[in-house]
Amino acid sequence: MHTTVAIIGAGPTGLLLAGDLARAGVPVTLFERRSGTSNLTRAFGVHARTLELLDARGLADGLVAGGARVERLRLFDRIRLDLTRLPSRYPFLLITPQYRVEDALTRRAVEAGVRIERDARLTGLRQDGERVTLEFGERTVTADYVVGTDGVHSTVREALGLPFPGKAVLTSIMLADVRLSDPPEDVLAVNAVGDAFAMVAPFGDGWYRIFSWDRRHQVSDDVPVTLDELREVTRRVHGTDFGITEARWLSRFHSDERQAPRYRVGRVFLAGDAAHVHSPAGGQGMNTGLQDAANLSWKLAATILGWAPAGLLDTYETERHPVGRLVLRSSGALIRMAMIRSAVARGLRNAAGSVLLALPPVVRRATGTISGVGIDYPGAPRAADVALRGGGRLYEALREGRHVLITPQPLSGYGRHLIVAAPAADTDEAVLVRPDGYVAWRGPVSSAATALTGFLGPEQISHPATR
Repeated sequence: MHTTVAIIGAGPTGLLLAGDLARAGVPVTLFERRSGTSNLTRAFGVHARTLELLDARGLADGLVAGGARVERLRLFDRIRLDLTRLPSRYPFLLITPQYRVEDALTRRAVEAGVRIERDARLTGLRQDGERVTLEFGERTVTADYVVGTDGVHSTVREALGLPFPGKAVLTSIMLADVRLSDPPEDVLAVNAVGDAFAMVAPFGDGWYRIFSWDRRHQVSDDVPVTLDELREVTRRVHGTDFGITEARWLSRFHSDERQAPRYRVGRVFLAGDAAHVHSPAGGQGMNTGLQDAANLSWKLAATILGWAPAGLLDTYETERHPVGRLVLRSSGALIRMAMIRSAVARGLRNAAGSVLLALPPVVRRATGTISGVGIDYPGAPRAADVALRGGGRLYEALREGRHVLITPQPLSGYGRHLIVAAPAADTDEAVLVRPDGYVAWRGPVSSAATALTGFLGPEQISHPATR
């Protein structure tokens, strides 16, 4: 069997990437070692920047309708981040289980023609200058490109011989899906008291996920979690156990801070947890992986379809590796501040936090980093969702997976990889937006044709298209 792109791992990162490639006309096969899907999930928060990228795929509004909004994100004690001032259509954290995100991405991928093969456990990988050879037991598959989205224990990363340096930041973390007789008033109940923390989030169907940690009881991952242990930690952190009555699932795991030194080796790429893992603080894990996929998908498609500028694929690593490093630092700082043991030190932390979060520049930096809205690439800032003439928005135009040129003057003779739209507001400049929602170029209208040639190639100014 041969496929143009093989993606290993059918989590959110792999599903978004596969759907994007298929919609661009690239044959793609998604290989997953699990035999089926599962509603057991660790991720619950979808941040504003991720919602914008899902909006550019027509998926955000459906997820928002079935989830719950958190407008003020509690970090610890009385320290909260106000998300309502984010410069985004989605100024909040959306609470919705990861499996709902996966369901939406799976439907989109299958409708686009993605082939999903389950019970496919990768056992070997080798590559040369022409293709990658994959082994699934006795079966061999070849591909032009491979992307490993197979998680923290990535077989793809190990086959490449890449190290995964870092360390465990938290051990003996407890996860439980429970029913509550007295649920919290807040959509997301989270707090830390120095020797413990606990987060309670709703599934939306009467079940709740509790995510907790107890410094006093550090045991290995294989030690069973009991309801009595869960109740005691939750009461210590929140003053109540919210009436835990039963559990359908209990588990224990540890959380690492690690990052691969490279995201690309030849024709093989890493994305999501295969490339980076970090503490759960801030809920940035799934979000960072989805943003990896959005960055890589259009670049890989452009390369395969033959119109990518030279070196475009290399920019995936140069743009996303620093973001992964930033998320490791920011989430690590949050978890370490939450776990301060001394009551005096916690008081100083709270006082300093209250003062700093009264300063608008600090608030913008903190909310922008956690939400992803404030993260730009060098020379490519995030594009705001501006209104377009005749109705519609930029991120609606991006749903076609092409570059969008926003210009007040008509442009003729542009290619099939470009949409031209007029801004609703008066302006004398043109803006070229990449398919992943970042600004590729901004300048005078008279320079637009030259800019298009540089970003999309000279052949793009030859085939008229309309919008």
